[in-house]
Amino acid sequence: MAKVLIVGASNRPERYSYKALTMLKDHGHDLFLQSPKYTNIEGHLVQKELSEIQTSVDVLTLYVNPQISDKMKDDILRLRPKLVIFNPGTENAYLMEALESQNIKILEACTLVLLSTGQFDQQIPAS
Repeated sequence: MAKVLIVGASNRPERYSYKALTMLKDHGHDLFLQSPKYTNIEGHLVQKELSEIQTSVDVLTLYVNPQISDKMKDDILRLRPKLVIFNPGTENAYLMEALESQNIKILEACTLVLLSTGQFDQQIPAS
């Protein structure tokens, strides 16, 4: 299964990032979480900053607004995920351009829909 980083993770069940966490876990993916607000969600360690994540990830799924992701650009590029998913409301042309210039696949989609329809794993580029 894929190593998936949720940027903007939340412990609030009504939040889409929380719904993604539970669905990704149910699908057997290895989860990494980032949020400045939490230290642990559902037994998963939560990193305050992307710079604290020292492992490679296959997929980075965004749940933060463009003003926040602008500040994360360098750390996201350092992680070199195979795929970055821009969930609805997170679209960021500046970050998308930077990722594409580094040959990192981007997708404007809903992680929940991709998982529900069986398309999530097919979107991840092969190594």
